[in-house]
Amino acid sequence: MRALPLLLITLTSMAAAAPMPPAARAEVDSLLTRLQTSGCQFNRNGSWHAGADARGHLLKKLDYLEGKGLVTTAEQFIAQAASVSSVSGKPYLVRCAGQAPVESAKWLAVELQQVRAARAASSPR
Repeated sequence: MRALPLLLITLTSMAAAAPMPPAARAEVDSLLTRLQTSGCQFNRNGSWHAGADARGHLLKKLDYLEGKGLVTTAEQFIAQAASVSSVSGKPYLVRCAGQAPVESAKWLAVELQQVRAARAASSPR
């Protein structure tokens, strides 16, 4: 009888660690590529970082959340990993040449719309 609770805990842990659906993961990968190649800078806890550094940081956060089964959509990734520092609680910012910094959640949401529009335009009808 003692094995049943252990089995339930194991099965629950396995279910919680289900990977993000491939379509959602592709959207997140597209967002991170856009950030990396945008020429914009990413502010985390008061310091500006290049897009490649931001991508690496956000991938670590994504891997953690995905391992816990806590993200299944690009919107969840933005909200839970890519908008606020889990250390300080401060919002992340994105600063592109000649523009004022914007919160990363807003920047990424706009980029996500563009990713989806491009995918829809290239889909066979």
